[in-house]
Amino acid sequence: MPHKEGSLEAPTRHPLDWRSEAFYDEALLDKELARVFDICAGCRRCVSLCGAFPTLFDLVDATETGEAHEVDPKTFGGVVDQCYLCDLCYMTKCPYVPPHQWNVDFPHLMLRAKAIAYRRGEVKLRDKVLSNTDALGHFAGIPIVTQAVNAVNHTPAARGVMEGALGVDRKAWLPDFAPRKFRSAARPATATRVQDGERTPGKVAIYATCYINFNEPGIGHDLLAVLDHNEIPYVLVSSEACCGMPLLEQGNLDGVAAKKEKNMPVLAKYALEGYALMGAIPSCVLMYKHELPLMFPGDEDVLAVSEAFWDPFEYFVSRHRDGLLKTDFKTPLGKVSYHVPCHGRVQNIGRKTFDMLALVPDTKVDVVERCSGHAGTFGVKKEFHAMSMKIGTPVFKAMAQPETDYIASDCALAGHHIAQGIEENNLPDKAQLAHPLTLLRRAYGI
Repeated sequence: MPHKEGSLEAPTRHPLDWRSEAFYDEALLDKELARVFDICAGCRRCVSLCGAFPTLFDLVDATETGEAHEVDPKTFGGVVDQCYLCDLCYMTKCPYVPPHQWNVDFPHLMLRAKAIAYRRGEVKLRDKVLSNTDALGHFAGIPIVTQAVNAVNHTPAARGVMEGALGVDRKAWLPDFAPRKFRSAARPATATRVQDGERTPGKVAIYATCYINFNEPGIGHDLLAVLDHNEIPYVLVSSEACCGMPLLEQGNLDGVAAKKEKNMPVLAKYALEGYALMGAIPSCVLMYKHELPLMFPGDEDVLAVSEAFWDPFEYFVSRHRDGLLKTDFKTPLGKVSYHVPCHGRVQNIGRKTFDMLALVPDTKVDVVERCSGHAGTFGVKKEFHAMSMKIGTPVFKAMAQPETDYIASDCALAGHHIAQGIEENNLPDKAQLAHPLTLLRRAYGI
């Protein structure tokens, strides 16, 4: 039965047909780009989301007819480069997503274009380096190397060299490497009992993520402390590789598949044993919940892992609803300005971090739901850093409200980007940057 225009059915997402030869046919791609761009140019609801849509509309408006099929296909790449696959246009704005008969999936179209460009070899050394988080992570935990790399991150002259050699903007915030990796320092769980709720498994398997393992292990330790306090048994998964999100953003779909082959046998084992899988980076959670199932729709391990994966606050709120979460908070948090990251919003789980922090007495949580502009590696690239700061400016202003005690985002990278934006815009900056898991641990007083 064909889909009808104006259907009241919920939006759906078609699997990504990335293994077919047609997917990489450049003539077919240009035809589909012109079709979708024409629809977008007639709607323009997404103009404020990112740089891709203003770039597109300027190209269309410069033609005599005002139609996308008149735009030179050679200029389409400028639109594609501005897309960082946040998925917000699909999930929150576009009225023409499936099951609408126009079948518009702008992010997957951009991903297709990126994949074709990657296959043609049109990828910079910088992008290969930034997306290879497993290789970069080898620096973490080696004292001399860690100190040297961190010194480079904070030395203007060295950052200037890095900008010239790799195209990493000298002004962009970069994460330090941790002196000790999270996985090697994580303490074992003290709880041994397993109590399942109506909605939530009573034991957790932690997928550390590259960022927490190599850059900010404190966030991971905060998560473990909260689990321990609530007598929830946990283990760290026996081994892990990058989730593949940085490779996905580059269009390296074969690279994503290679990471999937490393991770799935391990993660599926825990899923089938009844563990709740958990990662504290929204992009990684999104990858396992949604992106990999769309790339590998018939893979039973992928589907099992998808069903078992939880955002930490999604899990805690569900435990609370099951009557199994402690609310013995000892420390008020005051006024918290909380940013919902894009890769959290598009999971369709609601504002679970807000719901959890709002349980803390004498705590007021103000929510900002808009893209910070950081967008993975997008915000550190020389050609896009200024745009990333422009996109984030409304967020910077909204977060920097008077008498705010903390600014927080589930995406640690977005949090640091926001803190940088507040400082550079000379906005009130007395608030302390803290991850929501850090705030929850402080509230418990543990």
